[in-house]
Amino acid sequence: MDRKSICTRINNTWFKGILLFYLFTFLPLNSSAQIRFGFFSYEEALRNSPDYSIMQRNMENLEAQYSAETKRAEEEFNRKYEDFLAHQSEYAPLIRQKRQSELQQIMEKNIAFKKEASRLLEAARRDAELPIKKKITEALRFIGQEHGYAFILNTDNNAVPFVDPTMGEDISSLLKQMLSQIP
Repeated sequence: MDRKSICTRINNTWFKGILLFYLFTFLPLNSSAQIRFGFFSYEEALRNSPDYSIMQRNMENLEAQYSAETKRAEEEFNRKYEDFLAHQSEYAPLIRQKRQSELQQIMEKNIAFKKEASRLLEAARRDAELPIKKKITEALRFIGQEHGYAFILNTDNNAVPFVDPTMGEDISSLLKQMLSQIP
């Protein structure tokens, strides 16, 4: 076993020990006192945020701009390629090579542009979602403190396959209401 896997095992064992200690020390043993918790879908909260539709519209406009530029570049390449194919037999070998090289460069630039546009769109989406996520976090903190929840679970991606509704509370509608009130 290498050092990293030993450290990982020790950390996992340590974490499990602390978790068990916490469960047995701080959780009530009788059934009359129970920990209160909330649960919700983060993706649903994000999509239902009033700011999300504005962000989506802005992202769609940005995507349309990049898409239009990509289409324009592809059409330009296709025009030049068709022209090259139509007249290649008329060109001297050196001119034919030059035109092929130009077409290759245009194609490489178009591919690079698509990759960069994709990266920039993803970064713009992350940046645009950041203020919305901050609002969700603030709202969750307020709801958790106001309702006395020990924790709030995110049920997305099957992270919590079962929640007993008698033990926890679905806070989705409360969160949606609160998000509509935060400027």
